[in-house]
Amino acid sequence: MRLILLGPPGAGKGTQAQRLVEKYDIIQLSTGDMLRAAVAAGTPIGLKAKEIMARGELVPDDVVVGIVADRIDQPDARNGFILDGFPRTVAQAEALEHMLEQKGMTLDAVVELRVDEGILLDRVQRRVAQMEARGEAVRADDNPEALKKRLDAYRAQTAPLVDFYRGTDLLRTVDGMAPIEEVTVAIGRALAEGAFRAPAQGAEASPGKAKAKAPASKAKAARAAKAPVRKATASARTPAKPAAKAAGARAKAAKKGRSAAKSASRKAAAKAPAAKKAARTAARKGAAKRAKRSGKGAVKAAARRAAKGRKSAKSRHKTARRG
Repeated sequence: MRLILLGPPGAGKGTQAQRLVEKYDIIQLSTGDMLRAAVAAGTPIGLKAKEIMARGELVPDDVVVGIVADRIDQPDARNGFILDGFPRTVAQAEALEHMLEQKGMTLDAVVELRVDEGILLDRVQRRVAQMEARGEAVRADDNPEALKKRLDAYRAQTAPLVDFYRGTDLLRTVDGMAPIEEVTVAIGRALAEGAFRAPAQGAEASPGKAKAKAPASKAKAARAAKAPVRKATASARTPAKPAAKAAGARAKAAKKGRSAAKSASRKAAAKAPAAKKAARTAARKGAAKRAKRSGKGAVKAAARRAAKGRKSAKSRHKTARRG
């Protein structure tokens, strides 16, 4: 897990970073700590940074990125890291991306803790008042005036990173004004869902050329994050193939049945005239047979009547002769 935490001073980045360190077994990297460690260790990049700081100059981005590069190569960074306080500018973000790309690495997410600056100032003022009331020492930079200057510097230099990383689909924004536990839960949910999130539609355009400068490897990271979705979608479609095949077979059989029915209907229609003719012929033959049987019966009946008449006449003739 490789993360960047963004947010103005007082947003609670340190608290949430420690919780992420424990949860994911990763390390928190601070540019100040890394600079001091590199100088103390006497590494080549550390010695270079020492010379620059000895002259009272700001350490350039390439030196800071070099120190980060050395640090993340150490064994304790194998599981990942959280960058807190770096990058601070778009130029540093581009240099960091180039360095990670050379190492074959990509960022997993950039978590922004969004806060209300007015409420932050009120909180600092109340905290300072409470500390003074208890007689506790207050740091010179722990007051509303100092915080306001730091917030102004954040808006001028670091806030553009939000737009820069929004263009790469790595940005996860969380309400930093919620209670600490709720912020922790929200960050965990955002990181868990982030790997399966499709790119936001209609995202705001970055000011200037920040979005246009989004490194190519950011797009690669976004595609890699969406790969599980494509695999899950393909897996979801696989079980549907047998059902689709069976449905196709049923449709094919139904079509074949309809074709057979039409063919049978056409054959039956073609045979209908012959069947009618055969029926008429059979009817005529039947009528002829019935008429013939009827004629023979009439002849026989007439013969019987004639024979009976002759018999009756003969009987009357015999009776007359006896008389």
